[in-house]
Amino acid sequence: MANPKSKSKPEPKYRPVIEPVAHFVFTPTTTHQHVFPAPTAIKALAISTTSSDTRQSLIYIGTLTGAIYLLSLNPAADENDRVSVIKHTLIGNGSAIVSILVVENLKRIIVLSGDGFLYLLDSFLLEAPKKVSVIKGGVTAFARRFFSKNYSNSDRILPKLNGVKSKEDGSSSISSSSSGGGSFVVAATGKKLVLAELVSSGSVVLLKEILGVFEGMIRDLAWVDDSIIFGNKSGYFLYSCISGQCGLIFSLPELSGQPQLKLLVRECRVLLLVDNVGVTVDTEGQPVGGSLVFRGVPDSIGEIGSHVVAVKNGKMELYYKKSGNCVQVVMLSSDAGGGTCVVASQEDVSGEFVAVSMSSKVIFYRKVPWEEQIKDLLRKKCFKEAISLVEELQSEGELTKETLSFIHAQVGFLLLFDLQFEEAVNHFLLSEKMQPSELFPFIMRDPNPWSLLVPRNRYWGLHPPPTPLENVVDDGLKTIQRAIFLKKAGIETAVDDEFIVNPPTRADLLEAAIENFIRYMQASRHKDLTPSVREGVDTLLMYLYRALNHVDDMERLASSENSCIVEELEMLLNDSGHLRTLAFLYASKGMSSKALAIWRVLAKVTSGQETAVAEASNILEESSDQDLVLQHLGWIADINPVLAVQVLISDKRSNVLPPDEVIAAIDPKKVDILQRYLQWLIEDQDSDDIQFHTMYALLLAKSALESYEIEHGSQNSEAGTSKELNVSHHGSNSIFDSPLRERLQIFLQSSDLYDPEEVLDLIEGSELWLEKAILYRKLGQETLVLQILALKLEDCEAAEQYCAEIGRPDAYMQLLEMYLDPKDGKEPMFKAAVRLLHNHGEALDPLQVLERLSPDMPLQLASDTILRMLRARLHHHWQGQIVHNLSRALDVDASLARLEERSRHVLINDESVCDSCHARLGTKLFAMYPDDTIVCYKCFRRQGESTSVTGRNFKEDVLYKPGWLVTR
Repeated sequence: MANPKSKSKPEPKYRPVIEPVAHFVFTPTTTHQHVFPAPTAIKALAISTTSSDTRQSLIYIGTLTGAIYLLSLNPAADENDRVSVIKHTLIGNGSAIVSILVVENLKRIIVLSGDGFLYLLDSFLLEAPKKVSVIKGGVTAFARRFFSKNYSNSDRILPKLNGVKSKEDGSSSISSSSSGGGSFVVAATGKKLVLAELVSSGSVVLLKEILGVFEGMIRDLAWVDDSIIFGNKSGYFLYSCISGQCGLIFSLPELSGQPQLKLLVRECRVLLLVDNVGVTVDTEGQPVGGSLVFRGVPDSIGEIGSHVVAVKNGKMELYYKKSGNCVQVVMLSSDAGGGTCVVASQEDVSGEFVAVSMSSKVIFYRKVPWEEQIKDLLRKKCFKEAISLVEELQSEGELTKETLSFIHAQVGFLLLFDLQFEEAVNHFLLSEKMQPSELFPFIMRDPNPWSLLVPRNRYWGLHPPPTPLENVVDDGLKTIQRAIFLKKAGIETAVDDEFIVNPPTRADLLEAAIENFIRYMQASRHKDLTPSVREGVDTLLMYLYRALNHVDDMERLASSENSCIVEELEMLLNDSGHLRTLAFLYASKGMSSKALAIWRVLAKVTSGQETAVAEASNILEESSDQDLVLQHLGWIADINPVLAVQVLISDKRSNVLPPDEVIAAIDPKKVDILQRYLQWLIEDQDSDDIQFHTMYALLLAKSALESYEIEHGSQNSEAGTSKELNVSHHGSNSIFDSPLRERLQIFLQSSDLYDPEEVLDLIEGSELWLEKAILYRKLGQETLVLQILALKLEDCEAAEQYCAEIGRPDAYMQLLEMYLDPKDGKEPMFKAAVRLLHNHGEALDPLQVLERLSPDMPLQLASDTILRMLRARLHHHWQGQIVHNLSRALDVDASLARLEERSRHVLINDESVCDSCHARLGTKLFAMYPDDTIVCYKCFRRQGESTSVTGRNFKEDVLYKPGWLVTR
């Protein structure tokens, strides 16, 4: 087992949401300084934050005997002095107090007595209680209007209530809490709702009476914005102050208890109870969220923060509103006696206190800071519950991003020391505040190059200080062994049951820890880190890879862009034998010499030769260090000549290597490499160095001679075959794309910069006739070229083409003589001679041909040849005569047409004008252009004889007339 998931603990999931801050018991001892007896039972509670000292709260207690007590609560005082009785007063005829309502903005309280009347008192009980006379008796419930944050139309009730007479002074006095500083209240009297306003003067103004359209007496109600929600024995109803309509929200079962509702100030919603089930509705009466299921029918309900407080049978329970889960159960003091419990909370969004009474005892609780709640859960190792609480606080806007990040990091460290490595890293990744350097001490012991980068942040001090992972695992295993021992003794521990049932091994835990640390470091590489921290992340990530022997990951990290510190990893990788990784690391840091030295060593191993050569060549292709390239060129060429050539001709380097030094460094035995390099210099680099051209030609010629000898040698044919196979093998290594002799011939023809005589001296006695023909041609030896083409190669077409290039008739005659008299005992080439006469006989003199015909030439071939020549000559003569006569006829016709054009008569009368100046011609000299335009002599001199009045230039735009064309 490597890394079990964090599981729920067997302990209860409760957390301390509230804690007791003070208590008070009414006894003669505590009240002897006041002249009144202790109350028999507490029936109503209310809390007010209105005080001249903001550290104090005022507590109002209503008793069964009709008394109102004012207490002061100061949590900052000494434990025995936190609660004190300030004053008390008696209400009405001594009937029990039903409820108390605090109107903080007017510094008043309204009390509902058991006699059905409302009484108005000042907040410090300094004045005598005043009965609210405008609301007749029989009041069963009352509430103050509460405005939500988003409510912006608090005066919309005014048009509906306009013109209502006050019962106290008879004048029309309509105001609102927003305009006049008053406070609206609603009271239920039987089946009727009474709306009134408590104004700043302390008087109550009746606004409206609403008769019920329902059955049963109203038992409880709440007023939020423009909606009044109330309940009776038949169900819960909503009355709209805007429309004046009253509608049923839902009905109650016949056997259900009394309706009870609670205004949830934080959400501006109302909790409606149906026995032990609470349904939350909004101001429209629509259910919102899930229901709260209590463990019994509550005696009383309160609210503190995001929790609902329910009390029953001496027990207080807190329920989280959103999930409905019970998060805390508080057992009230057993010495408080029996009776109904009453809970009161501050009607404030930021309320911090609740008060709970049982008989004559009051206990005060305050909200535990969320930090302490989370700490308590973490100490119990209830990690899931702690994170759930954090998410709740975040959704409610009580946590900032920085705080959330802090808590994730804290939880991560606790899980880390609890050996829950996967979950720990998950929380680390969720923490934006946490720095990767905080994990450095877990990977490398102090002191190390990054010791000063580790922030000394102890968080809440819930986990031990950082220590290497080996120590974490060892300490965790000791804890597991101790837990197993205690488990056998029947003692429960906080260790995960999965560890106890199936104890992990040290190796498995270390592997899981390192794997998850790798995951965190990999994610950290994508963060915006300082250079020093980035160096630590990459270097320690390499340590972790090496610990698990993740060779592929090591090489991937080393070969990519990284911030590893070479000095920290050099010895580690060398000692562990990870030379490839070290070579990649050297190369990525620009330490090419060290990287190449390692690749050279690895190239001696047969299994890694190709890879070593490939990586070394990649480095050298980009290097402009001449000495480094030439130093390692040899061993690369021994293994892979293709890569060696690629190193020399690479276009990745900024500066080209000096050709002379490269040529000198190439092993003379590596002819193919030298040839390919020279070819690159000449063809790709356009080198016009005569030395390079001649050297390349000589190398090609020498290789061609050797190849020819191998292919046609008569001795040691087996060895020749073997050597031939060797040459072919190198040729197929993609150094050259074309055969050797083809490259030689193309180069000899295309280049004019090599020394042909030097090459010719090398191949003079060989059978490389075509190459020799090319060289002789370069030297202007026409006869030798024709002899090779016609006699040695017997390539009639090439020979005839060469004669055409020469362009002289005697060249064909010379070629004919070679065909008819080959010499050296070779038979005459009559067919070639006939082909030549057939193709080019018209260019030869028949008499010279007859003189040179061999007596041994067959008569039929000779007669056909001579007849063909004579016919060709006669045909050529007749063609010339025809062309001559046609030309003469054209000339005659043109002369005649010109004469006719010049002999034309033009009629000029008195109306004839010049086409240019429009003057009458009369007896003036005039001229006429070929396009029949007539101008006077003066205009003719100005226009010229080639351009007419129309602008046409007869030299550029020739004019033809049908009569001028030759028609005969």
